Amino acid sequence: MRVRAAIAGVALVAASGSLSAETVDVKYRGLVDLAKFNCTGELDSSLVKRVCYNPEHSYMLIRLKQTWYHYCEIDQGTVDALLAAESKGRFYNSSIKDSGTGGKFSCRDKLVPEF
Repeated sequence: MRVRAAIAGVALVAASGSLSAETVDVKYRGLVDLAKFNCTGELDSSLVKRVCYNPEHSYMLIRLKQTWYHYCEIDQGTVDALLAAESKGRFYNSSIKDSGTGGKFSCRDKLVPEF
């Protein structure tokens, strides 16, 4: 009987996604569950370590070294170009970062999606 209850408990946790859920702490935002994002693995870049994108909301999370940041209204083409860039750090600095784009993708003046 205990074995059946334990198996049922594990099945319930697995069905809810709690076993594999990953949450990250995003600067200027707080905790975000990555369940609704398409994420890369660890990237071979000295600056850009990981990218997660939600195409439905045009919303990107990016880990730069050890800190997560978010960008709003960023199109799939820009995210694809970042991932394909020979130097992801250089691409990020010139095409995504606020100082390189005049805040084009800044979430400060845009609706930040809820997850």
